Amino acid sequence: MFSWQLGLPSTFACLVFGYLLGSIPFGLILTRMAGLGDVRKIGSGNIGATNVLRTGNRKLAAATLLLDALKGTAAAAIASYWGVEAGIAAGFAAFLGHLFPVWLSFRGGKGVATYIGVLLGLMPVMVLLFAAIWLAMAKITRYSSLSALVATAAVPIALYAAGNGKVAGLFAVMTAIAWIKHRANIQRLLSGTESRIGEKG
Repeated sequence: MFSWQLGLPSTFACLVFGYLLGSIPFGLILTRMAGLGDVRKIGSGNIGATNVLRTGNRKLAAATLLLDALKGTAAAAIASYWGVEAGIAAGFAAFLGHLFPVWLSFRGGKGVATYIGVLLGLMPVMVLLFAAIWLAMAKITRYSSLSALVATAAVPIALYAAGNGKVAGLFAVMTAIAWIKHRANIQRLLSGTESRIGEKG
């Protein structure tokens, strides 16, 4: 189930393609184009949609969320024409590219949007599961970070249960990395200082 059949040259090509696509810092590009300066100098210093929202521009934050997701989708879906392993390699690299973009000294976002995008590119139906869990948790707890953490934890379990072992393995690794990137949020959740949805700061 977990054997890897894609050759080394093809795997390398998929990794490079995915990484370069994933490393495009849309949050930074859009805020600068809108004349809002460097998004890394406000809020958490993150280039993702949540921090872009701190500029007060909801449309820009929505665009960042969409584009950060779609670069993961594009990487995984395009590479998948050469097989699921190619899609896995490119999708994983796009996720890493978003987290560690070479153009920004390897300081990128936390990866949830790109995670969803890769999921859409490889297993579209699972995006519905992710969305359902996120929305349910958000309604119950009002914590965006906790909702994302729970949803990412559920995805690899659901994929494995559905018999998609290789893709489940990919998302298990991506989930672990996403949790590590959210360690500050986890600490705030445990201490009761994490901001809830709708709160400022």
